[in-house]
Amino acid sequence: MEQPQVIDVSEKPEYQQLLDGRPQTHGMRSGRVWLRPGQEIGQHSTGAHEEILVFLAGRGLALIGDDAPLEVAAGKVCYIPPQTRHNMRNNSDAPFVYIYCVAPITESPGDRP
Repeated sequence: MEQPQVIDVSEKPEYQQLLDGRPQTHGMRSGRVWLRPGQEIGQHSTGAHEEILVFLAGRGLALIGDDAPLEVAAGKVCYIPPQTRHNMRNNSDAPFVYIYCVAPITESPGDRP
């Protein structure tokens, strides 16, 4: 069941699950990603979910759809719309760390207040 919570973010050089959807949340999933130099996540889509990436350390490339790569780095945020293929790549010589939050689409734009 959904409850307020505080989660410690690890500093270890590995993936960390933060939120895992129901019943922990209403459907939001999140985690902390740690990529070593040259590493990438791999092309994927979040389907009917939208995603935000919050970059904590390092720099890399956001490869989104067929668009030109976007340079991202600590202190930046990247939004990825639903049904969009994407990949993240560490193209630097230092660790690239970010948090992702994925949430299901539950309303249409006309439903907003």
